[in-house]
Amino acid sequence: MTTATHPDLASLRERLNAYLNEELIPFEKSSGIAYEDKLSRDFAKTIWKRSRELGFYGLQLPPELGGLGLGVRDLAILKADVAASGAVLFPHVLGDWGGPSRIGNLVKYASPYQREHYMLPVARGEKGACFAMTETQSGSDAASIQTRAVRDGDDYIITGHKHYITASAFADFAVVMCVTDPDAGAQGISAILVDLDAPGVSLTYDYLPMTGQHVDADIHFDRVRVPRANLIGEEGGGFKIAMARVNVNRLLHCPNMIGLARLCLRLSLAYANQRRQFGGPISRFQAIQHMLADMATGLYACEGMVLAAAQKADEGGDVRMEGAMCKLFVSEKCFEIADKAVQIHGNVGVTKNHPVEFAFRRLRLYRILTGTSEIQRNTIAKAILA
Repeated sequence: MTTATHPDLASLRERLNAYLNEELIPFEKSSGIAYEDKLSRDFAKTIWKRSRELGFYGLQLPPELGGLGLGVRDLAILKADVAASGAVLFPHVLGDWGGPSRIGNLVKYASPYQREHYMLPVARGEKGACFAMTETQSGSDAASIQTRAVRDGDDYIITGHKHYITASAFADFAVVMCVTDPDAGAQGISAILVDLDAPGVSLTYDYLPMTGQHVDADIHFDRVRVPRANLIGEEGGGFKIAMARVNVNRLLHCPNMIGLARLCLRLSLAYANQRRQFGGPISRFQAIQHMLADMATGLYACEGMVLAAAQKADEGGDVRMEGAMCKLFVSEKCFEIADKAVQIHGNVGVTKNHPVEFAFRRLRLYRILTGTSEIQRNTIAKAILA
């Protein structure tokens, strides 16, 4: 993923690489930070603010929020670089966990009040955000959400339960998808900003994903009073906002997968040349060579299709189908690459929290997040049969 479209992209990549390898990764090692450590919101903010200080945080945001207005294609290139670095804290560097990626597409709908109190603090790394749509009975069927927001004068009163909300562990507020008109179906869903320290809001951490990372929580709303000024856009426009976000978000998960797969390939090449069996490095065995060849070929295919879809998104095209294709193919192919990396590493590859073992677990999770492979196939089939 090397072709630049923004004039500063090459410089950004160089500076980002220097930060990762000369500052962040050495800091992680000296501090003993591991994949499964439970990190506080305050600690996460130190990473966000340092990234902001260096000019990396919120690059996709418009200039009035301190960003560069970076396009989807260039952002994908940077996200892949960060994930490929091997940094444990890589999701915090560009704001995936609680940062600008949670608000990027909402900015155009935000009122001046919402920009000042929610969007700008996120852009500055002062506040974290999460996107709360999924419920226990409403995952892929997003239109079936049950959380209610009832008008009460100049307020909404919100009651409901959001499940497995990514980045909620680092969030100060949530973009909550609520039913404001139960008779209007998807057109009765609205997006409302809710402070997570408001009376009636509680978070529970009753599960841990297979990655062992403390990122997700359930959010409970018990008659939470929120001012109508926190409604994003128009009442009933939330589902449209959510779907626009999901389409690009699916695509932008792919660079993270590509980066992890690139890390797996790099480590596998090094290990195959260093590991000796029967009088020489295992890289001389055709079985190993073929696995490495398949890994490199799969990675090349993933990179190409993501850049093509991202370019279309930057040109204003509808990438619903292409985003689903990328999410499907990249999640499955990158997991296959990680699986081969584990095989090449042998007992090292199945050792808990080795980078290859962690990438294997993380990449398996991506086949579920933001719509399962089966949902992606449904979206693709619907598009090609239309």
